[in-house]
Amino acid sequence: MSAAPNYSIDQLRQDIGSGDVDTVVVAFTDMQGRLQGKRVHGQFFLDHVMESGVEGCSYLLAVDVDMNTLEGFAMTSWESGYGDFEFALDIATLRRTPGEPGSAMVQCDLVWNDGSGPVRPSPRGMLTRQIEMAAESGFEAFAGTELEFIVFDDSYDEAWRRRYQDLQGSNRYNVDYSVLGGGRVEPLLRDIRNEMYRAGMVVESAKGECNLGQHEIGFLFDKVMPTCDNHAVYKNGAKHIASLHGQSLTFMAKFDEREGSSCHIHMSLRGDDGSIVFADEARDGGRSELLDHFMAGVLATMREFTYFYAPNINSYKRFAEGSFAPTAVAWGTDNRTCALRVVGHGAGLRMENRLPGGDVNPYLATAAMLAGGLYGIRESLPLPEACSGNAYTSGHEQVPMTLAEARDLLAGSTIAREAFGEDVIDHYVNAADKEVTAFNHAVTDWERVRGFERL
Repeated sequence: MSAAPNYSIDQLRQDIGSGDVDTVVVAFTDMQGRLQGKRVHGQFFLDHVMESGVEGCSYLLAVDVDMNTLEGFAMTSWESGYGDFEFALDIATLRRTPGEPGSAMVQCDLVWNDGSGPVRPSPRGMLTRQIEMAAESGFEAFAGTELEFIVFDDSYDEAWRRRYQDLQGSNRYNVDYSVLGGGRVEPLLRDIRNEMYRAGMVVESAKGECNLGQHEIGFLFDKVMPTCDNHAVYKNGAKHIASLHGQSLTFMAKFDEREGSSCHIHMSLRGDDGSIVFADEARDGGRSELLDHFMAGVLATMREFTYFYAPNINSYKRFAEGSFAPTAVAWGTDNRTCALRVVGHGAGLRMENRLPGGDVNPYLATAAMLAGGLYGIRESLPLPEACSGNAYTSGHEQVPMTLAEARDLLAGSTIAREAFGEDVIDHYVNAADKEVTAFNHAVTDWERVRGFERL
């Protein structure tokens, strides 16, 4: 596997001593997939935080995207006083902070500061549990995320002032794979690529996509936890770097009526000895029986786990016929109309989940894929017949088309409750309830345009 710059504690000490680094960002990933945390003075980090960590309010896992405190969460509330949890440093994640000279970053797990253990609804903790489950069965999981975004010539402040209306995409036409179109946005894309490499990520390439100003930057696959850690840092850093350019970018699943932004997730398992377990050249398609069971499990749980792949109201606007976003719970070999696509061969044989959008929380989505796949292996689920044609018109069962539908399926899922725990599922069902209620009470631009004068 290609190497990227590795940042060590010894290097951090040296950089703080020389003044090259004066700030350390201590962060975790919240329910919405955002980095939350504190900026700590460099010397204080070495003298105190390295040993004892830092603390933060438990409401950080019980808010909506606007940081409104929400009722109904068992783990924290006004009644319980909104106490603290501890940011437990994972020093293996130490890196330079993308786009911030003089800064380093470390990512964290969350544990209760009374010593009672991990904060179970934490997205990183949920993925950790599924990694442990895979290890108990003798497997190690690898993943890669393909994350699309739309770049605008307007700054974030200008976009806010305009209420996100009449923004100018940085490309004026479809630049899918266009070298010329990519060149127009290259000053920004180049800075993002180089800053991510400086932060320890192996950058593969950048390419244009279909919507106006839409692009994708790809990174080399890795073990699932580093992939998700990198994903969270990348999203945060890309927005920050865009703001430094006087531009903005969005990872919304569906910004407008044109093409949405996806986050295809590629996943494979290996034996705990590094052996290739998804490939078997003696079988049809070169797929091992294990891969068939794994995919069967992801398919069998796809509707019940869709909330973890599509966590927002806007996520479901992508799911439309002929959109390259899937609507059918189907799989196929190199078939982009299916929810699951088998690609590669031999050691590179893997499953691609095309359901998630750019707004996905990578920890939740990969945890769901692992939980579903491991369920398929445990139960020796048979893989349904492949879809070889147009999955949009194939008659397969459909993925949920609204957040409310996905919420109900998750709430009633015995498999989800066994995989993640009753408390964890109840936590996210409550989050979905609050989001659906907020949307149902909102007055949208669509309603104003249709009703202001004509009704």
